[in-house]
Amino acid sequence: MADSAEKPGTGRHATRISSILVTQPKPTTDVSPYFTIAEKYGIKVDFREFIEVQPVSYKDFRREKINILDYTAVIFTSRNAVDHFFRICQEAKLEMPAEMKYFCISEQTANYLQKYIVLRKRKLFVGERTAADLFDIIKKHKGENFLYPCSDIRKDDLPVFMRANNLKFSEAVIYRTVASDLSDLSDVKYDCLAFFSPSGISSLFINFPDFVQGGTRIAAFGPTTAKAVTDAGLILDIEAPQPNAPSMTGAIEAYIRQHAQPDVGKASTKNTRPNV
Repeated sequence: MADSAEKPGTGRHATRISSILVTQPKPTTDVSPYFTIAEKYGIKVDFREFIEVQPVSYKDFRREKINILDYTAVIFTSRNAVDHFFRICQEAKLEMPAEMKYFCISEQTANYLQKYIVLRKRKLFVGERTAADLFDIIKKHKGENFLYPCSDIRKDDLPVFMRANNLKFSEAVIYRTVASDLSDLSDVKYDCLAFFSPSGISSLFINFPDFVQGGTRIAAFGPTTAKAVTDAGLILDIEAPQPNAPSMTGAIEAYIRQHAQPDVGKASTKNTRPNV
């Protein structure tokens, strides 16, 4: 972290965090570690997606000249990829053959596949969390013809690996990632902004090209998001995951405790929404 050497109560850390904007959708249940932080420390926590996913139409997909049934394996790296892949299949009136193999970046993504297929009847291969976790598994299936459904904005690690190992594969752009319209936040300020992808950082500057960080703390999840923060000339205050804080909420709470002010832990009496 850029200024971790500062002591609590000095410099950028002198003002306690009293408001956080999480650049993701609001949780659909009343149980969330963000709500726990809000209640425990008297912090206002808001949620707002900084990026939107837009589907690629079936007409535009056909222009890619990809015949899904020519492939013997599909690689999924997100829930969005799963949703939009099967949307394309539905619009194309395709039924996936029982012998199709599915390679999923994580158990969470694999479980999400149950929305569309019966997992126990399918050939499923699962990584732990990142695309790199899948590499050794994919190498054991060199004879497959892989299809990688993805966004127009995606990491390079998987395609680079596939090409380096002379594996047969094609990318299929089935959805696009675009910046959300955040104009309604122009007069709103938060003490902390929490980002989860480089696209979120891009959206910040697309919406607010003159954004000045000042005392706003920036939190980032994942190394690519952290790099996007520093590449944009911003100070990265909170980075997750860390050995002692594997989640974003854990990292935020650790920061709050490390830079605690006398009133941390007490419910805030302010009823203001600090100005992004």
